[in-house]
Amino acid sequence: MLVPSWQLRSFLLTQTRCFRRNIHASSTLRLENTPKKDVPAPPDPKNKPLPPLSRPLGVRQRPTTVARSRAERVKDYLQTENLEAQRRHLVKEATKGYFHDLNMTRKHGGKTWIAPKVLIREDKALYLPNLTGSSLDDGTKKDTTTMCFGRITALAILGTQISEAHAQSFTYRTNARYGQNPLYQYVQINVQENLLKAFLVKLYARSLRVTVPKGQQPNYLISSQNLEYLRDPMGMTNSKVGYVYLIDENLRIRWGGSADATLQEAESLENCTGVLLKRLEEKNAAKDTETSKETPKEAQESSKAPS
Repeated sequence: MLVPSWQLRSFLLTQTRCFRRNIHASSTLRLENTPKKDVPAPPDPKNKPLPPLSRPLGVRQRPTTVARSRAERVKDYLQTENLEAQRRHLVKEATKGYFHDLNMTRKHGGKTWIAPKVLIREDKALYLPNLTGSSLDDGTKKDTTTMCFGRITALAILGTQISEAHAQSFTYRTNARYGQNPLYQYVQINVQENLLKAFLVKLYARSLRVTVPKGQQPNYLISSQNLEYLRDPMGMTNSKVGYVYLIDENLRIRWGGSADATLQEAESLENCTGVLLKRLEEKNAAKDTETSKETPKEAQESSKAPS
């Protein structure tokens, strides 16, 4: 008996579908019965270790207190290197959100690098830019170029209340050990670039005088200076945290720390400050010795001179 072709095609198609369905079911059961391997979770960026400070901080040009003329400022502004740097800065700022700094505090408390364990070499170190402000005690105008020259300075840049705690975590050991040394000083600069915030800080300066020890008030400056183009050279990538720098007698930044200090970082600042103080004391002693040797010669020459 002959089977019609259409019935044969229908039978074969039905059998093929059943066969495919059975293969799919068996493969599904085999996958379900296979023990699943543990897939490692992606690393959490909050737990990623922080890199050490990889470059010197500061500016290449030695700071000065001499006011620059308008022609000099225009000439510097039109230089190709300065225009490219400003363009890069504007592009970088345009890609940041309004809450960028606040969101970055969720990762390591806003800390972006680990402070060095040793001093930055003098021939590689860059200069501290000239920062100005009014002292907390009597409101006189002061600048870091005049204050820091010839002395070893631990400089703290503050902007928020939490930044004051950050600076304290770095400097408490150093201030306790070297606070009485005449060649050492601790300078704090409360920077408020927003005009309204700057006005409020000056308005409540009396409450600041209560919290800041009286001996530190002459070296506590309230500043409204615009640091927009100085933040990147100084490594101040987050305006919500505090930054501490160690400045030598020649206004070079020899060490830097950011955000909340670890025990190793606080000890590093203390040790590096001691090294700079020892070198400065030896340098001053050598100068005094040379001066004392030259004095008798000058006295003899003056006695031989004709009247």
